[in-house]
Amino acid sequence: MRTVNVRRLAGAVCMATAVVLTGCGGGGGGGTATDSRPVIGVSYMTGTYRPSPQYQNQCAAPRSGTDPNTGLAYPDQSGSTLAEQLWLRSWTNELYLWYSEVPDINPAGYSTLNYFALLRTSAVTPSGSPKDKFHFTYPTSVWESLSQSGVQAGYGVEWALIAATPPRKTVVAFIEAGSPAATANIVRGAQVLTVDGVDLATGNADSLNAGMFPKNAGESHTFVILDLGAPVSRTVTMVSGNITSTPVQNVKTVTSNSSVVGYMLFNELIATAESELIAAVNQLKTATISDLVLDIRYNGGGYLDIASELAYMIAGATRTNGRAFDRVQFNSKYTTTDPVTGQTLTPTPFHNISQNFSVPGGQALPTLNLSTVYVLTSAGTCSASEAVINGLRGVGVQVIQIGSTTCGKPYGFYPQDNCGTTYFSIEFKGVNDAGFGDYTDGFSPNNTTANAGALVPGCSVGDDFTHALGDPLEGLFAAALNYRMTATCPVASGFAPEAMAMALDKSSTGQPAEIDLPAVGGAIVKPPIRENRWYR
Repeated sequence: MRTVNVRRLAGAVCMATAVVLTGCGGGGGGGTATDSRPVIGVSYMTGTYRPSPQYQNQCAAPRSGTDPNTGLAYPDQSGSTLAEQLWLRSWTNELYLWYSEVPDINPAGYSTLNYFALLRTSAVTPSGSPKDKFHFTYPTSVWESLSQSGVQAGYGVEWALIAATPPRKTVVAFIEAGSPAATANIVRGAQVLTVDGVDLATGNADSLNAGMFPKNAGESHTFVILDLGAPVSRTVTMVSGNITSTPVQNVKTVTSNSSVVGYMLFNELIATAESELIAAVNQLKTATISDLVLDIRYNGGGYLDIASELAYMIAGATRTNGRAFDRVQFNSKYTTTDPVTGQTLTPTPFHNISQNFSVPGGQALPTLNLSTVYVLTSAGTCSASEAVINGLRGVGVQVIQIGSTTCGKPYGFYPQDNCGTTYFSIEFKGVNDAGFGDYTDGFSPNNTTANAGALVPGCSVGDDFTHALGDPLEGLFAAALNYRMTATCPVASGFAPEAMAMALDKSSTGQPAEIDLPAVGGAIVKPPIRENRWYR
């Protein structure tokens, strides 16, 4: 069994989040003939799958030196493109959740990344969307930086695509405090008109993506923006930096119908979220809230153990004691054992103590002991954040969903590095204590009228970019407060938010891809690495 970083991950495929661009790459070749390119005496042969370790770390361009994240020498050896491809093929046959649905394709004529894009099922869900929407890669160095600290090159702004094809429209969803965007006084609702002189509505997609999604810190790009309610536009120049996200923001209380209601914006389940969530729950517990509005509309997921901690802190010990937050199911080859760690499969419990992410392990977690929670969602609510919804529902906590259909990702994987690329391919499915995990088309408020997923009590409401997040007048927050008092939904906002969940498509290389998205509530632009469920 190969050595892995035992922080399992769950989640994302040929999908992307950007203004426009190409999707998954193709490639020529195919067929069943034996590949003539030698690799330590082994060639591709139809139907023959040698153990993946025989090909692992045999690289066309081996790394040299020491991995700065681990302090260990890189394991790379001199190899070939074919060796990398045959490793992917065998690894997929061993661990992919739907391995029997993957065609045996000769790698000849494909690049390694294009070949990887083919190693997945072509089946579809009941709604007609791909069953595997979550298959992608990242440079290993980028993945390690993102997963551990949330650091990523950018401006500290989350873009929301109101219309992703010409005439395009993009507005600001939120910004990170202290970021270049914050310094430029950019706030939620501001509309982007041009990027480096290129018209956003109809201009060249490559130029727009290069400016809006910088790959490196230190890049300078100029934007013309129209602030919300402003009569004229203004020009700002931002220099990209290494942005560290703040996962938990805007923790507050409001008085509604003589009761104290808590609110928190929770954007990312990365390691630093553990300490921030504990502080937030302690703050809300001191305020003696009667209900909680958990805003996870932009939360693409992250560590499942932190999701479990949050669910425990919401529900408390009585409802969760001895219950499973999440149970993992691998492919049919592994019914009792985790094929990566070799350990007997055991459920992820509702963690009642800290898990040593950003707080020393073993500390008792505070609890709110709530029987009901209001969750604000969008198509950007994904994977581990969906697991919070599913896990709470599995132990009888009433979840009221306000917003739009979530992304639909009950799946997970172990991120696996080979030759400097980390691959993400679905290896398991998660179910709650009641055995439910069939939300491949997402969770939907029960008045959703089109492309509904698993129905949850609540209201279909489009994102409201005219108010700040956490403002009781903001559309989703206001709808949650109203539903709490009246159990009724607002009149349709003019958006069709349920359409967003069906429109996202990301690239298998994590790069921007064209998204055929109608002008609805707005799809949040995130790389696939930020829409996942990570296991330990």
